[in-house]
Parts: sequence; structure tokens; C-alpha cells
Amino acid sequence: QVQVVESGGGLVQAGGSLGLSCAASGSIFSINAMGWYRQAPGKQRELVAIINSGGSTRYADSVKGRFTISRDNAKNTVYLQMNSLQPEDTAVYYCNAEIREMTMGIIRTRNYWGQGTQVTVSS
Repeated sequence: QVQVVESGGGLVQAGGSLGLSCAASGSIFSINAMGWYRQAPGKQRELVAIINSGGSTRYADSVKGRFTISRDNAKNTVYLQMNSLQPEDTAVYYCNAEIREMTMGIIRTRNYWGQGTQVTVSS
């Protein structure tokens, strides 16, 4: 079985910084894309940033220049460094990983979500 567990988040004042991390574990053959999404109250879940296995990244326009996504393939971990945080960044942040897992000799690709971590930015 595969688990995806996030850590980090919390409460910070506007202009501050926070870091998130997300580690995948279990019967992992390899991991394709890993990304961060967020969902604010009353809004749909949206993409924040994504990074593929080769290190190519893509960001939402709202976070470009402020957030940085990175990954450590040896640790099956993705990170999100968030700088210059604003109240509108307040949301539950979710990690997503497209994981190729091996079960009984068969490799399958599945999407996994973390449990979510709260980020609150006060004005």
C-alpha cells in the first residue's frame, strides 16, 4: 500500500513564509508528477504548483515568484516553499502524487492525495 503524508503549514502573518513537505511511502515503483493544490472555504480546489520527475515545474499565476516547488526523488518527497504569503493564500493545501506502484508483480499508476494541511495567513 502507498501512503502520502503532508507536514508543515500553520499560522503566519502576511508577508511571512511557510514550508510544506509531502512524503510518499509504500510499494512505490516510481513517481511521475507531484504537486500541490489548495482549497479555500467555499471555493473549488485549485492547482498551486506541479513538478514532474525530470524537475520541470508549473505554477498558478497567483503564486509565481512567491512559491517554489521542489522534490527529492530519492526520498519520494515534494516540497513547497511559500514566501510573501498573503491572506488570500489561506486554504487547506493538499499534496498529490501520480505513483506507479507494484502490487503482486503488476505495475499500476494511481493518483494519491494527502490528508491536507491548513495554511492560515493573517492580515
